[in-house]
Amino acid sequence: MIPLNWWLILAALLFCISVAGIFINRKNLIVLLMAIELMLLSVNMNFVAFSRYLDDMAGQVFVFFILTVAAAEAAIGLAILVVLFRNRRTINVGEIDSLRG
Repeated sequence: MIPLNWWLILAALLFCISVAGIFINRKNLIVLLMAIELMLLSVNMNFVAFSRYLDDMAGQVFVFFILTVAAAEAAIGLAILVVLFRNRRTINVGEIDSLRG
């Protein structure tokens, strides 16, 4: 059985990669959405690891709710992205702020 420390280190590494993806890439909206999803998945990995370690199913049930919200967020985000691309012909975050008033 894999120890809890390894799961926590892997989840922390995924979280750091996603935070770096958000701060390094400020231009492409698709990469930003993927980094947010990776952040949510790293948090889910923590929930599952602690749930397995403590023999409690509450963490795994909570993961299902997080995955539901993440799927809805991804669907709505991609729908907004498609509409934005049809109108502006770009997904550059720097050019999207021109939609203000």
